[in-house]
Amino acid sequence: MAAAVEWRSGASTDTGMLRASNEDRFWIDDQNGIFLVVDGVGGHAAGEIAAETAVEVIRQELQGPDGDAGGSAEQRVRRAIAAANNQIYAIARDSDDLRGMACVLTLAVMDSSELVIGHVGDSRLYLIWNGSIRKLTSDHSPVGQGEDAGELTEEEAMLHPRRHEVFRDVGTHLHDAEDDGFIEIRRCHFKPEAAFLLCSDGLSDALPSSGIRDIIERYQGDAGEIARALVEAANEAGGQDNITAVLVAGSEFRGRAQPRRWRTIEDTRARHATTRMRTTGDAAPGPVRRYFGGRLAFLFYGLVLGILIGAALHVLRG
Repeated sequence: MAAAVEWRSGASTDTGMLRASNEDRFWIDDQNGIFLVVDGVGGHAAGEIAAETAVEVIRQELQGPDGDAGGSAEQRVRRAIAAANNQIYAIARDSDDLRGMACVLTLAVMDSSELVIGHVGDSRLYLIWNGSIRKLTSDHSPVGQGEDAGELTEEEAMLHPRRHEVFRDVGTHLHDAEDDGFIEIRRCHFKPEAAFLLCSDGLSDALPSSGIRDIIERYQGDAGEIARALVEAANEAGGQDNITAVLVAGSEFRGRAQPRRWRTIEDTRARHATTRMRTTGDAAPGPVRRYFGGRLAFLFYGLVLGILIGAALHVLRG
């Protein structure tokens, strides 16, 4: 799974403003170019266990002694997700408390200069390049399907009461790696001047894609800072679900927005001191023009007033 494109990655996750626990999980393996976001389903502790199981099994499958043996990157991705699915199913089958638990996930693996994506459910992967953002995964849900088909706008899909329903998941049924209608595989070229984002629906249900793009465009070398900014923005928008963001930026990716610089008391004092020093000469022509403009206006109005008074006295004397 060696990659020809270098990258910088960062992640952030949060419980959100309404949930009692965080059922999201993520995993980053920069050395091998493996990135994963998992969103647990099942409530109580079940969703957390499903998500943790998925991360652990996928890690073992891709990093273990057989991780690079046999097959293409696509086949390894399929096998890893299927193994996680069947392990979750086996755990839930043997426990009344965990029965029905599952998760949705998005897995991205670098394969030379290409990105191989394995996806089940309604977590997402966005590609950001040349000032635009593009969703590369499909939402395996009735609402997401309607949005992808153009039957719903992005805003309508975000507000839809059935937006959390999914018709594909990892864990509720046994699956083989090659089963139809289970794992969605996408492959795309990853340029050094591009970035991609994996996220749970706690982010994509809170922020439109344009808002996500605008925050990522602030990137100036710290992927973790941008991931935290995305999570913070989702919380400010209501934080109705767990929120997870994993940002991976190519070696030549730079945001187009100017980085925000917070003004400190020291900055303000220095700015005022500089302004006071620049009251004459060519360094600050604006304040100088305002000064002489005001004095000339005063002289002009004084002259007019004097003429009017003189004219009035002349009339009275006549």
